[in-house]
Parts: sequence; C-alpha cells; structure tokens
Amino acid sequence: MIQSIVHIALVVKDYDEAIEFYTKKLNFTLVEDTYQPEQDKRWVVVSPPGSVGTTILLAKASKPEQELFIGNQAGGRVFLFLNTDDFWRDYHEMVARGIQFVREPKEQPYGMVAVFQDLYGNLWDLLELNEDHPIAKRMK
Repeated sequence: MIQSIVHIALVVKDYDEAIEFYTKKLNFTLVEDTYQPEQDKRWVVVSPPGSVGTTILLAKASKPEQELFIGNQAGGRVFLFLNTDDFWRDYHEMVARGIQFVREPKEQPYGMVAVFQDLYGNLWDLLELNEDHPIAKRMK
C-alpha cells in the first residue's frame, strides 16, 4: 500500500495576503489558485521551493468559529516544520525579507533549528536535519 499526505490546510484571513506572504516572504511556489463557484471559495495551494511532498492549502476562514483558529492552529505550539538543505542561507534570506524569528538559531542533536512566525502568528520551525536523521534519510 502506498499513501501520502497531499495537503495540510492552513486557515487564513485573506487569500491574497496569504499568497503574498508565502510567495514573497517565504519564496514558496503558488501551485494552484482556482475559483470554485459552487462553494464560492478558492482552492489555493502553495509549496516550498523544490518540494515534491506535502503542500499547504490556504483555506480562508468562512465561519466565525474558524476565524478563532487563524494564527493559532496548534494551540501555541510549533505547527509546521520547514526543512532546508542550507539553514544559514535560508535563515539570513528570511530575516532580510522581514520574517520574525521568535527563537534564535540553535544546534540540536537532530540539526539546526530556529522558530519563526507566519503572517498570522502560527509558529514554524526552520530546520536543517542532520544527514543521519531518519526523516533526512527518507527524503533522499
């Protein structure tokens, strides 16, 4: 059996401001932006540069109860983990683009890591896993 997680939904306030942040600040690729008239919403998918795995579905909050989760999808914990092949290159580029880091870079047993916020306050790890890490081995 072969299965994979294709998308992770990220609740956003506005499609266009989210697209702007992810494509301009994080350098993600806009994979799809399709209007769905039957539901009066857009199907907006972004992906990190060079990624062939899971993508992020930018899902605009459409109900008041969904709006409560904008920026707090993981209850204050790190929600998403962006792995890179060059931590310091990406860290410096992100700082130059105005990304706010809330935890400075630190060497950990699994690799380099720093925590940043997206435009709504969701926490992300920027990390470069060591080559011997089980996930890094799977990505080769």
